[in-house]
Amino acid sequence: MNDCIFCKIVRGELPCYKIYEDNETLAFLDRNPVNPGHTLLIPKKHSETILDTNDETLKKLITTTKKISKAIFESMKLEGFNIGINQFKIAGQVVPHLHIHIMPRHKNDGIKLWPSREYESEKEKNNVQKKITRLLK
Repeated sequence: MNDCIFCKIVRGELPCYKIYEDNETLAFLDRNPVNPGHTLLIPKKHSETILDTNDETLKKLITTTKKISKAIFESMKLEGFNIGINQFKIAGQVVPHLHIHIMPRHKNDGIKLWPSREYESEKEKNNVQKKITRLLK
């Protein structure tokens, strides 16, 4: 995609602080990190979400996520990290190119996870389960 900011980074048209690169993926520091070391991992071939990304690319992304996470965890002397993938604008995806966030965490860093709620009833849980599993058969 010509106007995609991440595709421009892949093509070398925009700069980045590169962490890792191979034939299929590129990882670079997030320009607005939650903590130092916050890294984005992208497929070089444009796709918007995991739903339109081929399985081989997804496999490569997850194994590369593990490799980069280990390097960040050890080099930054972390206590933990989050891995996140926001899918579509409503869920916080700012750039419409698949990317995985590797977010360093430290005790008392002030970052909170999303809020949660309980199901209203067993009936609601059952209905949700049925809707999802019906499409997986």
